[in-house]
Amino acid sequence: MKCNLPRPAALAAALLLAVTPLASTGASADPTPSRSATLAAAQEKVVYHVNDATRARMALRNVQNHITADPDAKIVVVTHGAGIDFLLNGAKDDKGQAYEAQVAGLKERGVGFRVCRNTLRGRNLGDDAVIIDAEVVPSGVAEIGRLQAREGFVYLKP
Repeated sequence: MKCNLPRPAALAAALLLAVTPLASTGASADPTPSRSATLAAAQEKVVYHVNDATRARMALRNVQNHITADPDAKIVVVTHGAGIDFLLNGAKDDKGQAYEAQVAGLKERGVGFRVCRNTLRGRNLGDDAVIIDAEVVPSGVAEIGRLQAREGFVYLKP
């Protein structure tokens, strides 16, 4: 049988028919998982943005709840400006409770913590001012952008 469609168009039509659900059976001619099923099975990646340490305890609770709900989620907390304060050595909240133990516990569960070096320099602090469980990055805002654009992280601001 001769087809009058150009070859690329005929191929596109055949591919379209191959992945279109069959109306009579409700089945798909393509046995591979659908795009939505593949996306649902993909690892969740979330960047939490903290630029105000007065909200740090709440942000840590959000992260704790998130990692408890989805232990396989990849979570990174990125701080800059006043948000770095809870990741500095000896930092305590307004009730005198240290942050370090909670941060260490979340780090053990795979949560990453990043601190902006620009903020540290602006305060005349070295990388050694930051607790051991946090990593210093060149720029907090650039790190958030990189995680979103290059690594597919979703952005959350508690």
